[in-house]
Amino acid sequence: MHFTLHLEQVCSELRRETVSGSATAQRNGEIVAYIADQGEMLARVSTSGLHLADELKSRVLSTFLTLMNLRESLDRAALRAVPHRTVVR
Repeated sequence: MHFTLHLEQVCSELRRETVSGSATAQRNGEIVAYIADQGEMLARVSTSGLHLADELKSRVLSTFLTLMNLRESLDRAALRAVPHRTVVR
């Protein structure tokens, strides 16, 4: 439970960072790696064979959704940063 709560908090902070548009390409790469690492760890913990209470299962699914939303936010921020080309005729 502590892991998921901490992960949700960090994701919230990272999402604010990505929305502000101040993250560099290198920082975005670090965030993508963080999302992948934490998602893998969450998957390992949740599928380890230990009995999880329904509340914890719900929390794990919610945390996966948070990771997915962070990645989506990062992708949207990257699209905003790409300058649009104009067609000259």
